[in-house]
Amino acid sequence: MSLSRVQLSGKDILEKEFKTAMRGYNQEEVDEFLDSVIQDYDTFRQEIERLQQENERLKKTSQDQTRTRSSVQQNTQVNYDVLKRLSNLEKAVFGKKFNESDSEM
Repeated sequence: MSLSRVQLSGKDILEKEFKTAMRGYNQEEVDEFLDSVIQDYDTFRQEIERLQQENERLKKTSQDQTRTRSSVQQNTQVNYDVLKRLSNLEKAVFGKKFNESDSEM
């Protein structure tokens, strides 16, 4: 539901005047009912605004977590690459001696 599509405000409801007819509704009953409608209307508007703020906060939190997760994955990949290169260098430097000492353990 978009707030831009809402046609009435609490003030509009409060200030609405109805024409009276010979056998019309009891004006006090109508006023009491409209007062209740206004209170509910304002409560719903406040709840919508609160939920929109919470939604924005959660979106921001989600984006931050996604960035952090992406950064951790990149760091993990970098660490793996470094370890793999180090292993290849050890093999190249120590050659057979390195492989033989591994098999003895």
